[in-house]
This record gives sequence, structure tokens and C-alpha cells, in this order.
Amino acid sequence: MFISIGVLTWNEEESIEATLGSLFRQSIFRLVSDRGGKTEVLVVANGCTDRTQELAQAVFDNSQSTKIKIPEDVRCQVVELKERGKVNAWNVFVHELSNNEADYLFLMDADILVNERDAMWSMLIALETDSFAQVSTDQPVKDVKHGAASPLTRLISLGTSKMTQAGSAQLTGQLYCIRASMARKIRLPRGLLVEDGFIKTLVCTDLLTAESNSNRIARTQDASHVFQAYTAIGDVLNNQKRQKVAQTITYFLCEQFLPRLSRDDRYRFAETVMNRETLDPEWCIRPFKEYVRSTTRFWNLYPDALTFRFRRLKLLGGLSRIGYFPVAIAGFCVDLITCYQAHRSLRLQQVDFWPDTRTKYVAK
Repeated sequence: MFISIGVLTWNEEESIEATLGSLFRQSIFRLVSDRGGKTEVLVVANGCTDRTQELAQAVFDNSQSTKIKIPEDVRCQVVELKERGKVNAWNVFVHELSNNEADYLFLMDADILVNERDAMWSMLIALETDSFAQVSTDQPVKDVKHGAASPLTRLISLGTSKMTQAGSAQLTGQLYCIRASMARKIRLPRGLLVEDGFIKTLVCTDLLTAESNSNRIARTQDASHVFQAYTAIGDVLNNQKRQKVAQTITYFLCEQFLPRLSRDDRYRFAETVMNRETLDPEWCIRPFKEYVRSTTRFWNLYPDALTFRFRRLKLLGGLSRIGYFPVAIAGFCVDLITCYQAHRSLRLQQVDFWPDTRTKYVAK
């Protein structure tokens, strides 16, 4: 087999070395090599204005003289893209940079730390043993579980994660493995803010041609990564506002706009998006703006915008449901505020990039 790993990064000079260190501690490199396979690691820096590329290249160049040991048969490369944005970086990695012979693609952010040494191997085996699944994911772990956050912050942050993970077919864009054959059928359209919800929908519906089936995403129980959670109230609100904007875009594209394409166009989704954007770069942005103008009530940006936490709460057991009810109420209040903020920003056509974050927890 051939494995291609894309580390998508933007201004992560403080975390890139730690992320690569946790990556190269993974057993997947040895186990793939033992079976006669190949792996490659591509750091895709998109619009970076700091020393991210320089530090990543230093890791690759000096691996034999540092604590980060890279197997000699692993091809490593740093690629610098001038255009800022994860959507473009994803498209370039999947369709241009990753080796054409790759069977599986790993996508990961440059500010996470992979935990268990067999985590990525377990994710790979999940797809090797389940021919129906197209994507495998691990368990995202917030660093407040290990850090010095206040008890209240830890309770609310971990409680919201517990309810989120109660749903089926969760796909976190921070780390996942996808069959190359599926990834190359997908091209992320311009204007998409966050990629994971969009990819999840396309995968589960076989490119919007079938009913959604959560079994297309395999969740690996014995694999996890750590990421830095937002704990300051301002950061939480900004993050949730951006999530609301992203979910609105994904809802419009996947439920309102793209299903209007012919079935043949949906089967050739990547080719369709590329051709349409070549002819008209705003072919899906323009109708989205019209959709926003027609949405006069901020709580109607997309269905379930204010009620999904209570729906997730229902999936928990009896005692857990009671215990997490205050967390659901707190989340509802945040959703109420950020739905209004997202609606206002969309009406004003103001969409910002993700705030920069850093992962402080050191993987063992």
C-alpha cells in the first residue's frame, strides 16, 4: 500500500515541531514498510507569514541529529502555497501533491498531537477491514482534560464534547484517514469556510447521490489526538460564531444548491466543481449570498441551529442526561448569541479566518 500524509498548516511555528514529533512517533511508518508499502509526508503551508516552513524543513533535514527520527524510506517535503486558506490547501494536496499511487490519504492539522503510537495504524486498519467505510476518524481530546483549566471551564468544555460525540458519523477535520479513490472525487468549492462537515456529507451520501449512511465513516476507539480548546469566553464566542457561519454554508450547498446538479454532475463532483469555477469563480457564492439575504430570522440560518444540543442530550443515558442538562442550557445561550452574530456577519459579508491556537499538551 501507499500512504500519503498531508499536514495542512497556517502560521504554526510554535507547534509544528511538536506535531511532527508526535507524527513520527507513530508505528504506521514501520508497519507499512514491513509490509512492503511506502509512505510520504507533505507539510502544506498555506499563506504562512511566520517561520512554519523553515522549522518544518529543519525537522526533515536534521532528523538524524534530533529527537525526531524519520525513517529513511519516508519521503518528506515542505510545500509553500501563496494562497491562504485550508480549503485551497486541501484541494492542492489531494489533487496535485499526493502521490497518484496513494491508496489512503491522511489529513491532519499542524497544531495537534497524536497520542497512542498505533493511533494512525488503527485508523488505517479500520478502512482495510471495512470495505464499505470511506473515512476513519479517531477521538479528539481537548487539552483542558490534561491542563490547568478551572473546574467550571473543564466541566462545560468536556460536557459539550461528550454531547457532540454522542452523534453518529462524526468527522473532525483535525485528523482523519480517507480512501484516495473517494478523496479524489471531491473538490472543495470556493467560499467553503470549514471542510469537515462538507466532506462528511459528501462521503455519507456518496456525493449527494444516495441517502445518508453513517456507516461510511468508521470511528476508531483506540486512537486519539489532543487539541487546544477555547476556554476564554471571547474565544468561545468567536469560534462558535464561525462554526455557525460554516454550518450555514454547508447546509446551503449540500441541501439547497448542489442537489440541483444533474446526477451525472454529482457523480463527477470534483470535475464539475473545477469546470464551474473555471467558467465562473462565484458560481456557488452568488446564490449563497441570495440565500442569506432571504433569511430574515437569525435562528433560521439552518435547521436545528438552536436545538441540536438538546437533541444530542437525548442520546445520552438517563443519569448522564440529567447531569449534562446545565451544559446544554449553557450551550444554548452561546448558540443564541452566536447565531445572531453569524447572521449579522453573513448579511454584511464579513467572514474571518480561524483564530490562531496553540497546543500545549505534550503527547506521551
